[in-house]
Amino acid sequence: MLEQGALHGCSEALFTMGEAPWTVPGFEGLQKKVGVEDLVEYIIQLCEMAIEFGLLPHSNPGLLDREALLRLKPYNASMGLMLETTATVQSHEKSPGKRPDRRIRYLALAGENRIPFTTGILIGIGESMKDRINSIAEIARLHREFGHIQEVIIQPLDPKPGTALGNEPRPDVKELCRTVEMARRILPAEVAIQVPPNLVDPRPLLAVGANDLGGISTVTVDGINPNCPWPDEEEMRSSLLDYCLRERLPVYPRFIAKGWHGRKTRSLVDLLAGEDGLRAKKYIF
Repeated sequence: MLEQGALHGCSEALFTMGEAPWTVPGFEGLQKKVGVEDLVEYIIQLCEMAIEFGLLPHSNPGLLDREALLRLKPYNASMGLMLETTATVQSHEKSPGKRPDRRIRYLALAGENRIPFTTGILIGIGESMKDRINSIAEIARLHREFGHIQEVIIQPLDPKPGTALGNEPRPDVKELCRTVEMARRILPAEVAIQVPPNLVDPRPLLAVGANDLGGISTVTVDGINPNCPWPDEEEMRSSLLDYCLRERLPVYPRFIAKGWHGRKTRSLVDLLAGEDGLRAKKYIF
């Protein structure tokens, strides 16, 4: 899959692990089969493979301790974890890794260690607009303290059958627009607001302050929302003729200038980034 991504001109390999993969039956056996001692070692091996193929790793492995985070840092251009919400919501009762205090501590840990970071909030999980305001304000506070937040995703719930929120309605566009407008008022201007174009029509959200569309792929489905296909790139460009779309790397230009991206990724970033820090060319390995 990494080779296919490279051949299709991709620049990023996203590694996401879910809530706690080590608790899933069969995980320990799989770990032994691939010959690794722990999940972090496995992710490092994946990151090394990605870099060899010319793809910049962006890992979202869930909550880690400081030691594990620092083991991963050199191999990643950036990392991430959704805050989702600072509120206590019923849908998170059986997911201790989604406790807001734990996620806030993890975001702070990433900031303390100068890791370019992506986070975001999830809309439609039982939170109120006041909860969203508090969540965005907390992200803004963390960024003011550490300066490490690249972007904040405003992500609508994609209800999945069989889950706690499977019967919940999808957030409507008006509600998402209100949330984007609020986030743009609270967040520092340098922090981008991302909306996923496979979950919502981005046009009305771009009009009220969103300025990033995240990554799309011609190789893989959206692993978090597999029933929501990625938009075709040319069709998306045609529908957004009023905007100048530029491809960025998983690490934003200002963090390239600061040298915050992992040291193992720097040679590849130098190959892929132009003078402005955005993607300069297709680089096939």
